[in-house]
Amino acid sequence: MRAAFRRAALACLILVAPAASVLRAENNAFDLAGPSLRVSVTHGDTTLPLSQVPNLSPGDRIRIVADLPAEQSAQYRMVLVFLRGATNPPPKNWLADARTWKPKEAAIDVRVPEGAQQALVFLVPDTGGALDGVAKAVREQPGAFVRASQELNQAMLDRTRLETFLEQVRRREPADVARISPQLADSLAIKLDSACLLRQPDPRAACLAQSGNAAVLADSQTSSIAQTLAGAPANIALQLSATPQGGFGYYSGYIGVVRDLARMLGAFQSAQLRFIPALSVPREGRIELLLNTVPSFRKPQSVLVAALPTVAPPTLPTLSVKTAGPLCLTKPGLILPVGGAPLVFSTDYPRAMTLRVPTATGTMLDLPAAADPAAGGFVVGDVGTPAVALAERAEGRLQGFWGFQPFDGPRFRLVSPARDAWRADGATLVVGRETPLNLAGGAAACVADVWLERGSKKRPVSWSAEADGTLALKVPLAGIEPGPVALLVRSHGVDQPRRLDLRAYAEAAAITGFMLHAGDSVGALAGSRLDQVSALEIGGIAFRPGKLARNGTADRLEMSAEGTAAEQLKPGEASGQATLADGRTLRVPVRIMPARPEATLIATSLERIGPAPAIPLTLGGAAFVPHDTQLTFSLRAIGASRFASSDRIDVEAAETAATASLPLRLQDDRVAIATLHPASALGDSARGPLRFRLVKRDAAGDRAGDWHPLATLVRLPQLSAVTCAPGSATCTFTGNGLFLISKVSGKAETRVPDGFTGPSLQVSPPADGVWRLHLRDAADASATVAAP
Repeated sequence: MRAAFRRAALACLILVAPAASVLRAENNAFDLAGPSLRVSVTHGDTTLPLSQVPNLSPGDRIRIVADLPAEQSAQYRMVLVFLRGATNPPPKNWLADARTWKPKEAAIDVRVPEGAQQALVFLVPDTGGALDGVAKAVREQPGAFVRASQELNQAMLDRTRLETFLEQVRRREPADVARISPQLADSLAIKLDSACLLRQPDPRAACLAQSGNAAVLADSQTSSIAQTLAGAPANIALQLSATPQGGFGYYSGYIGVVRDLARMLGAFQSAQLRFIPALSVPREGRIELLLNTVPSFRKPQSVLVAALPTVAPPTLPTLSVKTAGPLCLTKPGLILPVGGAPLVFSTDYPRAMTLRVPTATGTMLDLPAAADPAAGGFVVGDVGTPAVALAERAEGRLQGFWGFQPFDGPRFRLVSPARDAWRADGATLVVGRETPLNLAGGAAACVADVWLERGSKKRPVSWSAEADGTLALKVPLAGIEPGPVALLVRSHGVDQPRRLDLRAYAEAAAITGFMLHAGDSVGALAGSRLDQVSALEIGGIAFRPGKLARNGTADRLEMSAEGTAAEQLKPGEASGQATLADGRTLRVPVRIMPARPEATLIATSLERIGPAPAIPLTLGGAAFVPHDTQLTFSLRAIGASRFASSDRIDVEAAETAATASLPLRLQDDRVAIATLHPASALGDSARGPLRFRLVKRDAAGDRAGDWHPLATLVRLPQLSAVTCAPGSATCTFTGNGLFLISKVSGKAETRVPDGFTGPSLQVSPPADGVWRLHLRDAADASATVAAP
């Protein structure tokens, strides 16, 4: 049962790719074991097995030996051919061969010639004229073999992802498969049907085993195919890219099936020879060849075609960091969470990977790091104890080699508990309740446990590491008498916990006052133990408690009025009555402050900044403000508010919380003008709804009004060219910032994947002479582009 379950886990995989059709696995699956090759590549002074080489370079030395069984009866000649593109036949001296049955002639040992772009290995039956037939076919139509090289290389890359998923599943107990499968699918960019993994063991195995070949290639526009073949797919996002090494496997042409290479190579069939593709699968130092067609030893005899990596400059993976907070260097099994390059997890291309860490002494600490798809990143070797002191604001860099090429990966913020000096600035512990407490001065990400100690007794303390580096605690003080207490903070990499001695105090409920601005319905109650307040009444107007905050030894409780009667209260002093949870009442002094300054929007206008774009975009809707324009807006003071030269307008971009303060130009004391340049004032990432408020400065300080909507800020891509070839079914957008588009509507709809970084985008022809570009920054924002 367990073995069958592991083998069947592949049935949960669906890879979505922009292919033109769905090919059935039972017709094209590479499931026949062929011969093996031992291939090594020498670049400079370094020799690596082919499984660690993502690309070949001119001048590299390649050594190939066919790993055939001793009892091999059919004699094969092994031929290595270099290609230089689809329209440029290779010279005759770019072909090397070996007699695999003769020990002294069984190896091919050559250098990659200058100008080569692809390399293919042929296993040719040793019959009269077979070798000449291969050379003639390659030289007559090199384009077919160039395409075969590209397809087989892409298929190999995707097969490694499939093999990695299965290998990870085989290592686990059945109970762990459901837990690790979503992370594996995310690391390897595979779409997973997690519904199978949630069933009981027997039905689950049947669900997983419903397809003999287990994995299916589906059209990205045809989700119903995926639904039919594997149930309802789990919501795991896929990223797409356009090239094998550049996109590292996201743009797939293969998982369990491959395009019909046999048909493409079939153009060279003759009475003697038939070309069949062989998929290269690196395994344990060898390259195993998998076939999707039964080879024939009768005429026409089969010629196996296998691809070596492309001859091209190395393209390094672009890894994204999947965490915002700092990571603890001393945490056992530290994981550097990364994404964006599934081949990092499925191939041996990354090697000698380390995390280089700057220490406080000025030296660099290199720790081994290994890619683990089930963990979702690189697992770093333990530092051990005592904890290493890091340099100020230390950042560790993931580095190593990608094949032969040195590779510098992303940086990670790191912390260490070596210099922990926890302190509770201005905090007061109050007995009788769970008290929130923030600690600073240490590495919060490294904390393992926290206890409250009173005498000989300890209590566990709930805690969380905050984004600002502080440690947020909920100290359990119920049932504890006032007096000295201690907090014990244990961190990874430190033998003994840090001790922080504090004092817990008794506190009686006390209310110092209530403050409200005229015209508002929400005010603030100040005092201590305000968690006991259940209601407040002022002149017959009822207020209910809201958010409670603590500042030092004082509490602040928001109180919201029921109805709108509170908005009629006039500035001045008053008195109210607070009701506590136990029924007691307390007199509360009330101060009604002057009304907040208020202004309303009159009109807006836009002015472009800089030169006009090459391809103009027409943004629909007057409420939208392009990021690269200047927004001028006018305001009218309302109520008792009057504008003064010292006033300012605050503008905030809600999505990023970026804020700008703008000076005012006064028409008079009732009308003012403000100007906003979003890109410079709010930053390049600002987007979404904009809001404004009036801020008045007088002798009492700054008084801010309420926030009001202003407009919606959207970022526009910059199109440099729009081309449509005559009679073509597609057009091309070229420019910058194409990731700002969510989809393009023409005669058909083209969706732009998350994280798209390409300089060009293929779209359908326009509808009625225009395309509609739907923007990501606002759900209803779109721009139109006229057809060229």
